[in-house]
Amino acid sequence: MERYIFEKIKRIQALAEIGLHYAENIFDRERYDEIQAICLDLLEKMTGVPVGKIKPILVDNDGYKTPKVDVRAVVFNEKNEILLIREKADGCWSLPGGWADIGYTPRQVAEKECFEEAGLRVKAKRILAILDKTAQNMPPQFEYVYKIFILCEKQNNRISTGSETDDVAWFPENRLPELSAPRNIDSQIHIMFEYHSGERTEVLFD
Repeated sequence: MERYIFEKIKRIQALAEIGLHYAENIFDRERYDEIQAICLDLLEKMTGVPVGKIKPILVDNDGYKTPKVDVRAVVFNEKNEILLIREKADGCWSLPGGWADIGYTPRQVAEKECFEEAGLRVKAKRILAILDKTAQNMPPQFEYVYKIFILCEKQNNRISTGSETDDVAWFPENRLPELSAPRNIDSQIHIMFEYHSGERTEVLFD
């Protein structure tokens, strides 16, 4: 229930921001301002995070709210093992990837992130899945996020850590390490193995 309320408050805040962008009546704007302030206050009470830190994440002041995009590179080796990197941020493991950058296509983001975080040159081949983080029951966060999983083909065998990672390794499906839940969860990694084995072929999306 708490997760449900958390997401609904974020939705109300987004509607308030849209209202502030399009409303011409000063009285409407005052009400949207108050609704937004109430939402931020409720989120502070729920999470313990100060409004001053929440507001820069949620409030864009640029009109219609849209989801952020997280791109993940899915790479397998000849032993049917998947490439994972260990995040310095929490000491847990994830697929190479991160926020989509302005000026880069999804293909370019996947290839760039894999090289920066795992030291591996890859060629992006196709989209496997586009998943809504909330629909996937992942840990809640202030941003609303779509995750794009892109199958990549390794161009060499050299792997190395990057500025945000402290380990890189290949893992079989039955020996996955502790995953960085804000970035990916067990069920998503198992879905990637289903694509690799041919059990799943069509693009998965929420």
